[in-house]
Formats: sequence, C-alpha cells, structure tokens
Amino acid sequence: MTSDTMSIERYLAQDGKLSAPENVPPRYRAELMKLMASFVDSSLAGAAGFADVINAGPGIKERIAAAKIVLEKTDHADRVLRIMAGFGTDTARYANAHPWAARLPRDADIGTQRSEQDMRLAVFNYPLAGWGDAVVMNLLMGLAVGVQLEEMGRISYQPLAEVFREIAPRERRHTELAIEGLERLIAEGEASALQTSVTYWRPRVAASFGQEHSEKFERLQALGLRHTPNAALRTRWEDEAASVLTQMGLSA
Repeated sequence: MTSDTMSIERYLAQDGKLSAPENVPPRYRAELMKLMASFVDSSLAGAAGFADVINAGPGIKERIAAAKIVLEKTDHADRVLRIMAGFGTDTARYANAHPWAARLPRDADIGTQRSEQDMRLAVFNYPLAGWGDAVVMNLLMGLAVGVQLEEMGRISYQPLAEVFREIAPRERRHTELAIEGLERLIAEGEASALQTSVTYWRPRVAASFGQEHSEKFERLQALGLRHTPNAALRTRWEDEAASVLTQMGLSA
C-alpha cells in the first residue's frame, strides 16, 4: 500500500486486510479502537455482574460453571486489550479504570445509550436479580454474542479477527451452560419466574444490536469493520432465541 489514504480505503472496500498498527490510517484506527473498547468494557462489566451471583448457584456444579464464565470473559477482555496495547492503550491501568460492577436501577430504560463511565453495551448497565435471572440473561446475551462474534470474526484487522474467532467456541460453551441451567430450573418448577426474566431481558439484549438503519454501518462497512446490517443480525438472534425458548416451553 502507499501512504494515500484513499487507496487504503479502496483496498479495504475490496475486502483487503490490515495486520499491524503502523498500516492503519487515522479514521480506521478511531473506529477500530471504539470497537475494541466496547468489547473489552462489555466483557469486564459482564464478568463483574455475573461474579456477584456465583454463590447464588443452587449447587457446586452451577457455581463452577459461573466462575468459569467469569474467568473466561475476563480473559477474552485481556486478549483484546493486548491488541489495544499496540495502539498505545495503557493496559496496566485498564482493569481499575472504571467501576465495572456499577449498575443502574432495575427499572431504568436507557435503550441503546452507553454508560457515561465506559463503553459497555447498554445491556450491561442493568442488574441481575438472582440466579434464575442471571441464567436467562446469560442465555439471551450468549446467543447474541454468538451472532456478533461471527460478524466480528470477519473484520479487516486480522489480529483482532483471529482473536474473535478463537474465543467464539468458548462463548458458545457459555451459552450451552446457560441452556443446561435453564433446563434444570424449569424442571424444578421455576418456569413462571424465568418467563418474567425473559420478558425483562429480551428487549434489552435486542438493543445491543444497535439501530436498525445506521449511517455508521455504511462507514464501517467501507472500512471492512462490518459486513452484515444490524437488522439482519438482530433477526438471526431473534430466530435462534425463539427456537431455544420455545423448546423449553417459554415464550419469546
């Protein structure tokens, strides 16, 4: 490539790939850093929230599963942070940079707004209400993460795309653990409370896909940082969530 920014943009628009910070033009860098910060902040906030309910698990197996999820989500954040370090991020200070466990009141409704403190997705500003509620949130968000990671595994910055592809199977396992936990709770007669949690979390997880029509999407698509429109990703998630919930006798 040459130093001509437009030639780089044409290269990216034709499915070109970048592999090192020194090859990244300023506008691309800004969008890439936002993407990575959102993932890291959401992972750390999600892990912090789930850590608070580990001891609410009904048995040792469930508590081990919850602890494993917290550990791996924190590790996933660390993997992306290492890439951010190549762009100058002070990773040593990042872990304590924000109050990751901070939450809004349960009845807050912020739509797709970000936290004022960090770049976590809006859904990670809401508190969990016990073990069953945490399992439902983990299921719905896990399915959403699966859809989103497949999209992000195609981005044009190769080191980051590789990390997303590596962590995708572990995130799928988190969703499988949520399904197992939900099945146990339903067998124990908790279906009514779980349905209440589904009703609460479903619109909040849906908001994590962003606005249906977004000018930002076209900008990111031109840089190879997005490929599939928000509406299509959300529809896929809705279908997958409906299929899983229906099989368990819950309404989507």
